[in-house]
Amino acid sequence: MSKTASEWLDGIRQIDLPDRVKIMNVCGGHERSISSAGIRGALPDQVELIPGPGCPVCICPEEDVYEAIHIALGEDVTLVTFGDMLRVPVNVPRREIRSLEQAKAAGADIRPIASPIEARDIALQNPDRDVVFFAAGFETTMAPVAAMLCEGVPDNLFVLLSGRLTWPAVAMLLESGDPGFDALIAPGHVSTVMGPEEWEFVVNDHQLPAAVSGFTSESLLAGMYSVLRQLTEGKPFLDNCYPDVVRPKGNGSAKSHLDRAFQVYDATWRGIGIIPGSGYGLREAFAKNDARIRYPGYSDESRKRVGEMPQGCDCASVVLGKIYPNQCRIYGIACKPRHPVGPCMVSEEGACRIWWASGVREQDVA
Repeated sequence: MSKTASEWLDGIRQIDLPDRVKIMNVCGGHERSISSAGIRGALPDQVELIPGPGCPVCICPEEDVYEAIHIALGEDVTLVTFGDMLRVPVNVPRREIRSLEQAKAAGADIRPIASPIEARDIALQNPDRDVVFFAAGFETTMAPVAAMLCEGVPDNLFVLLSGRLTWPAVAMLLESGDPGFDALIAPGHVSTVMGPEEWEFVVNDHQLPAAVSGFTSESLLAGMYSVLRQLTEGKPFLDNCYPDVVRPKGNGSAKSHLDRAFQVYDATWRGIGIIPGSGYGLREAFAKNDARIRYPGYSDESRKRVGEMPQGCDCASVVLGKIYPNQCRIYGIACKPRHPVGPCMVSEEGACRIWWASGVREQDVA
C-alpha cells in the first residue's frame, strides 16, 4: 500500500538533515501543487524548495511575442495561441501595443486555443484564410504540435514555433559553478514524453540527487524524501517516483514525432540569453507550414537587444531559482496578476502568479 502525504512528511522529519538543503523543483505544475497544498510550510525549516525554469511562457523570447503581435496586426490572418501567451508583454512604450491581448482589442483576429487540434480545425473551417499558430512550450506541449504536423495539416495553417527543451536550462545552471540547489525534483510530464533517462546527467555528471515526481502531494513528498535520503547517505541516483505514468525511455511515438518534425538548435530564453541545444525549430520538410517563411518581414533582429525583462522586473532571476518570487523588486507593487509587468506574473505556471494565488502578497526584499 502506498504511503500517504502525512507518512512521507513523517519520514522526512526523521532524516538527520544538514543545516540547509535546497531542492529545486523544475516544473511550474509542481510549484502550483506545492504552493496550493502548503508543502513548503510543512517541511522542516532546513529544507528550501526553489522554483526552477519550468514556465515556457516566462522564457518565451520577447522577439517571438513581438513577431506574433505584428504578424497578427500586419496581415489578414487568424492567429491562434495557447491562452497564457495573450497577456505576455513586450518591451515597448505603453502607448504602443504591448501584448497579443492588446492587438486583439485593436482589431487583430487572435484566438486562444487549448490544443493543436483546435488550430488545425480553425484552418479547415476557414480554407480561404491563413491561420498562424504561435506555438510556445516545452517538450510536453511540442509533442502534440509535432504529431499534428506529421499527421498532415491544411495548406493554410502556418506554425510560428517557439519550442524549448527543459533539461538544457538545468544543465546550464549546474555547469555555472553556482547552481543554487543541492537536489532536483525533475518534471513528471516532460519525463512522461522523454523518459526519466533525460535527467541522469544530474546524477552522473554532477553527483546530485534527483527524483522524477508527479503532481500529487504524495508523489512530490516521495520525491523529496528520496533526494533527502540520497543526500544524507551520500548515494545519489535517479529515482522514479511517478512510475504509473513515467516509463523507461518515455513515449516512443511522441519522441519519434518530435524528431521527425523538429531539429534542435541553440535558442534564446527571455532574460537569460542563448542556451545551447535548447530550442526546437521546424525541419525543412515542414517549411511549407513555417510562418517565418510565409511572413518573413516580421522577424526583427533588433528585438534581441531588448529581449530582457521589463525595467525593474526580476523574472529572469526567479526562473533561474536565484531569488524567490516575492523578492522581485516590483512584486505586488507595480506587478500584480491584473496588471502584470513580467511574464512570471502572467502564466498559470509562472512562480510569481502561483505565489500570489497562494496568498503570498508581501515582498521580502531585505
